[in-house]
Amino acid sequence: MEQPTEFVFDIPVGAGVATRANADGPPATPKDAATVILVRDGADGVEVFLQHRVKGMPFAGGMTVFPGGGVDRRDADTSVAWAGPDPSWWASRFGCDDALARALTCAAVRETFEESGVLLAGSADAVLTDVTPYAAARQALETREVSLAGFLAGAGLTLRADLLRPWAHWITPEQEPRRYDTRFYVAKLPEGQEADGATSEASSSGWQRPEDAIADAREGRRMLMPPTWLTLSELAKFATADDVLNAPREIVRIAPTLVRENDQVRVVLEQR
Repeated sequence: MEQPTEFVFDIPVGAGVATRANADGPPATPKDAATVILVRDGADGVEVFLQHRVKGMPFAGGMTVFPGGGVDRRDADTSVAWAGPDPSWWASRFGCDDALARALTCAAVRETFEESGVLLAGSADAVLTDVTPYAAARQALETREVSLAGFLAGAGLTLRADLLRPWAHWITPEQEPRRYDTRFYVAKLPEGQEADGATSEASSSGWQRPEDAIADAREGRRMLMPPTWLTLSELAKFATADDVLNAPREIVRIAPTLVRENDQVRVVLEQR
């Protein structure tokens, strides 16, 4: 195996960094999670959908993030109608087995719908343009009254994995009390659909150019976690949403180490 390459990334203190109380004990086991970077073409370039998480939440409270969350055990249900790259394709990109790849992709679609109202589903031949008939189902998914598989089957919908692309793989630093093993996906906002902030986990949300979100963070108007900050820096290089989706990506496991230095947090990124 090649030696990991180290990158140094400095961010202001307060940018989503927490430290566990039992610093000398074993680190928490990371929970599998999925995050979706929603992009669209704006008047002045690529825009990304961001949410400001409710303060006081156990993880990333008060932070500005992309939609996403932990994998539910029911996300692994093999009965989900599926169109696009199969789980083995996703497994090869994300370095996991087929079962986890299926669960991660289902979690990505479920969490995106729960947190933004954007549903990456439809038929094998067409993508949904109107999701208003599924408002009640969205609420039931968020409260875990129904599984993604149950919802899609009942509505006669197919999960559209072809609308997603793999983007990154981040693991929460060992110093933090809650840890996630998160695969990042990117998707373009489907034509006719709108993203909203109708979720209990966000105090506000909206579209913004990546460079403007970073400027807000530098000037103290928002707080970004390291993966969000670095991802926004990457997205700022693209001219259109299609350019983002078509960008070649080699997915590597990024395991940050946090080092506090005065008023900065030095995030050392080890890519494996």
